[in-house]
Amino acid sequence: MDERIGAVTNPLVLAIDQGTHASRALVFDSLGRTLSSGVANISIKYPQTDWAEQDGDEIVDSVRVGATQALQALGPRRQDVVVAGLSSQRSSAICWDRVTGRPLSPIFSWQDRRAHAWIDQLQPHADAVHRKTGLFLSPHYGATKLRWALDHLPAVRAALENKTLCWGPMTSFVVFRMCVERSFLADPQCAARTQLWNLRTHDWDPELLALFGLPAGFLPRSVPTCHAWGTLDLPDTAIPLTAVNGDQSAAVFAFGWPEADSAYINIGTSAFVQRALTDFPGQVPRQLTGIILDDGSTRVYMVEGNVNGAGTALEWVRKEFGIDQLTDKLAQWLARPEEPPLFLNGIAGLGGPFWQPEFESRFVGEAEPWLKVVAVVESIAFLLQANIDHMNAHVPAAQRIRISGGVSLLDGLCQRLACISGLPVHRRDDPEASARGIAYLACGRPTDWNQGAHEDVFAVQSDAALQARYRRWRALMAQATGI
Repeated sequence: MDERIGAVTNPLVLAIDQGTHASRALVFDSLGRTLSSGVANISIKYPQTDWAEQDGDEIVDSVRVGATQALQALGPRRQDVVVAGLSSQRSSAICWDRVTGRPLSPIFSWQDRRAHAWIDQLQPHADAVHRKTGLFLSPHYGATKLRWALDHLPAVRAALENKTLCWGPMTSFVVFRMCVERSFLADPQCAARTQLWNLRTHDWDPELLALFGLPAGFLPRSVPTCHAWGTLDLPDTAIPLTAVNGDQSAAVFAFGWPEADSAYINIGTSAFVQRALTDFPGQVPRQLTGIILDDGSTRVYMVEGNVNGAGTALEWVRKEFGIDQLTDKLAQWLARPEEPPLFLNGIAGLGGPFWQPEFESRFVGEAEPWLKVVAVVESIAFLLQANIDHMNAHVPAAQRIRISGGVSLLDGLCQRLACISGLPVHRRDDPEASARGIAYLACGRPTDWNQGAHEDVFAVQSDAALQARYRRWRALMAQATGI
């Protein structure tokens, strides 16, 4: 355990979770109990089709506001906060100036796919990229966004010429701006999501930089997840930042050390299913591999399948049918026995195991709007199951699903997932999985972390109609995608 923690009678940890729509900060004690919190909402803009941008200064300000709120709510106990961790959006990227720290580009959100046409020219190299990075060639990742910035933004080209350019994961920008030391560092998970980081050498890959046409020397230094990142610049407080990770990777650690026989699903704006492995899994066709923890001596790898159209799909269908208070109505609709149509869900592009950035979402079958909403929810479960099915050929069979994230609060979704997977679904009563996970890593992985949390279990039930819908949906997806 970190010596700073041992020096305080009741040590506390500050966890910052920088998400797509808000920056949250929570303070936990050494048992994983939440003592205070703060939040600052942030905006996202969609200036053109396939573009998604955020403001770098706004995000830094939101992190500072959320953290300050959480610390102030502690009163005198803020002095017991001895370490901090940061989890953040993984595939978002930005360019900034090394001297001033000011952004030279917008933050290109993980949702941004502006380079989907440009990246087609690299398809002959797709297998080599996947083998090196663990990632399927995709415009969602940072490399194409940095290339776009170099091609289209004069401020980025000028900084390159002046040797003052910094670029890379958005997380590295937040660390640079939030730490007194102006630390220019990248953790394994967020570095990898640039699609420029080699999973075997644990560093930036010169051949990948050349493939994407990016100059070397301007990316942050690669360091482990758990590392001396710097000192957070917060009012009247000096807190060492000791862990940085991607949000989905951090979520796996929300309730302690991950179980080898559990599939971890986190469902928010998008959804992810992950299996944690202590041995390097090698290349897994049409799915992702990466490092979710490196503490300098121990590494935990993951195999991951992703679903782009989760919370984004619910927001899309809410707007499509003009439904107010959709969340309040979903529980009742999901409990009704009527048969919904099928929904081929390509909202924000198809992720694993299909990988088609341009896919026309469509309903198959006519129904009332509320039943179409049910079909969209079912499509999230179906896409997750398609990833699980594909994953099962490459990893040991899971014995249970552990689920988290805001959308997981839909009982009807969890029950459907249990039925089609044949696995019990365990849901912990905690929507802040990413913050809790990064707190666990930051404070040295305490053995009694959050052991008393309430848990709902959705048992496997027989549902022939749902199983039949999944089979029909899977056949339609195979016909549409060839996968």
